[in-house]
Amino acid sequence: MKAALTAIAAAGASAGPQRQAHIECLLRLGDTSLVLGQRLGEWIGHAPALEEDLGLANLGLDLIGQARLLLSYAGELEGQGRDEDSLAFLRDAPQFRNLTLAEQPNGDFGHTIVRQWLIDGWQLQLYDALQGSSDARLGAIAAKALKETRYHYRFSRGWLVRLGDGTAESQRRMQAAIDGLWRFTAEFFTADESERLMAQAGVMPQLPPLANNWLAQAEADLEEATLGHPPAVPYPWQGKQGVHSEHLGHLLAHMQHLPRTYPGAKW
Repeated sequence: MKAALTAIAAAGASAGPQRQAHIECLLRLGDTSLVLGQRLGEWIGHAPALEEDLGLANLGLDLIGQARLLLSYAGELEGQGRDEDSLAFLRDAPQFRNLTLAEQPNGDFGHTIVRQWLIDGWQLQLYDALQGSSDARLGAIAAKALKETRYHYRFSRGWLVRLGDGTAESQRRMQAAIDGLWRFTAEFFTADESERLMAQAGVMPQLPPLANNWLAQAEADLEEATLGHPPAVPYPWQGKQGVHSEHLGHLLAHMQHLPRTYPGAKW
C-alpha cells in the first residue's frame, strides 16, 4: 500500500476525484485485457489449426497476466481489501470498465483476428506512451506489457494481411468483420474526465496524438491487406464508463461461475 500511495503522490493525485480517476484508468486497462483474454480462451480446442490454437491461447495468457498486474494495483489504490481475483470474479457487468470492442463475440477466425488487431494497435500506442508515466509502477507494467503486445500485433497483423489479400472468400469475410467492428474504435481515444485528469497529472498520455498514430498505422495495414474501413461514426455505448453491450453479461456468467458458486474455495 505504501508503494501505491507513493505513486499517487508522484502523479500529483491526492484524494477525491483524482484518486478515483487513477483507479478508473487502471480498471479500464485491466478489464480490457481480462475480457479479451477470456474471449481468446474460448478458442482453445476450436481454432482452425493447432498452431493458431496455441497462438491464441498464448495471447490470452499474456492478457490475463497484464490484467492481474493492473487489477492488483487498482485494488491497492482502492484500499477496500479487494485483490485481482475479487475484482475479476465478484463484480457485475456495470462495474466493469473494459472497451466495448473487447467483449464482442468471437465470430469466425477472421472476425477474431480483426478484433484482436484493432485492440493490439490501440494497446501498442497506449503502452508505449505509458512507459513515460509519472506513475512509476504503471510505467513498469506498461513496459512489460509492451513487449507482449508487439508480438500480439505481429500475430494479428500477419493474419489480417494473409486473409485480406488471400482468396475472394477470405477477403469478403475480413471486410465484413472490419465493417462490423470499426464503429467500436471511436471509444479508443475519446477521453472523459478521468482520462483528462490523469493526463494533466502525467499518469496517462494525451489521447489525440495517439489516435492519429493509431489511425495512420491501421490504414497502412489495411492497404497492404487490400481492405478498407468505413467512416468513423460516434458510438453511443461507453464500456469504459460501465455501459456495455448485452454480450458482457453472458461472458461474465461463464467466467465467474466457479468463484461465485464456491466462494473462497481453495484449489
